[in-house]
Parts: sequence; C-alpha cells; structure tokens
Amino acid sequence: MGKTDKELHRDVVEELTWQPSIREAEIGVSVKDGVATLSGFVETYAQKRAAERAAMAVGGVRSVAEGLKVRVTGTHSRSDTAIAHQSANALDWDVEVPRGAIKTRVEDGWVTLEGEVEWQFQREAAVRAIRNLAGVKDVSNLITLRAHSSTADVTSRIKAALHRSAEKGAQTVQVETHDGTVTLRGAVQSWGQRRDVERAAWAATGVTRVDDFTTVMI
Repeated sequence: MGKTDKELHRDVVEELTWQPSIREAEIGVSVKDGVATLSGFVETYAQKRAAERAAMAVGGVRSVAEGLKVRVTGTHSRSDTAIAHQSANALDWDVEVPRGAIKTRVEDGWVTLEGEVEWQFQREAAVRAIRNLAGVKDVSNLITLRAHSSTADVTSRIKAALHRSAEKGAQTVQVETHDGTVTLRGAVQSWGQRRDVERAAWAATGVTRVDDFTTVMI
C-alpha cells in the first residue's frame, strides 16, 4: 500500500530538515495525490536545486512542483555585471565546457546560457558551473546540440547501454529514434533509474534531443 499524502508531507519535510544545505524553515510543503509542491524563499539557486532533489528522493512522491523563489541578500548579493564576469570565468575554468562555445546573459540575477556544443554532458556541465555562483537566482539553458552526421543504429546502442549500466527493470524501456530525437516510454522503478535511462540515451552518438515519457512505479 502506498503512502498517504499526509505521510508523504511528513517525509518530505523531514528530508528537507535532514539536508544541511537547506534552510527548511523558509520552505512550505504541500502534497496532493502524490505531487509535492514546494513554496517560499531560499537564499541561493543551489539551495533551490537541493530542495527539489530532496523532495524527489522521497519514496512515493510522483512529481515535484517547484515554486521556490531565490531571494538574494547579504553576502550572496551581486550585481548583474559581477555575475556576468563570474559566469564567464566559471565556464572558462570548467574542463567539460568547450572554451568559447557558451555565452551568457544576466538580467536581475537570472543567467541565460546560449551556444552550441557536441554532447549533452557539456550542456549539463555549463549549468553546473553557473548554478552555485553567488547572486544567481535561476539558470536558463538554451544551449543547443550540434547534429552529428551519423545516427545509424542509435536504438540498438541505447538498448545495449541500458543492459550494461541501468538497473533491472529499466532494460524494458521502449526506445524510438528519429532524426536525432530519442523517445523513451515505459515504466521504471525509481527516479534514479529514470535518470540512468536518460543518461544512456544522451550518451549515444547522434542524439540531439531526448523526450522521456517513462513513468515511475510507486
């Protein structure tokens, strides 16, 4: 028998309290039909992301509606110009981000990333380089992936990767490919397993987009 919304609410609050990087007193939690909604204010974008991950980690939570706002105060406060300089340096210093490939725009603490890279892990690395910087309120990732000349046998490569690395159960996910877009369907046993499936899809040569329609079994 699955957890009730009341039990899920208790577990989410306890998980937020357990995380040392989150000031849980500033975060409101409500749960309805297994969907946890977070509201309130945090001091940094890093705290916002940590709160979302903490809620998603609770067994029985079907989805997280993340309505937290970043309210930068005190030592975390930075001007847009300062954030822009920090962002450029952070991208230059990250070895997984191709040098010179990404440009940033900053408006009221909101950083927008633009450019083109070859792999999804490079897109993710660019966001990681920015999200923990002081003064950042949110990050929009508009980085595109460069299309590869060959997308042959993408489906079989992804399925082989799932058999090698994903947990049992993820191997039954249905994989469809068309013009560099991978569509995933089926059921997985956890949010961690869902991430494994997505990573396997993104790692295939020629993939420029992943539409993940898998559901997490509760």
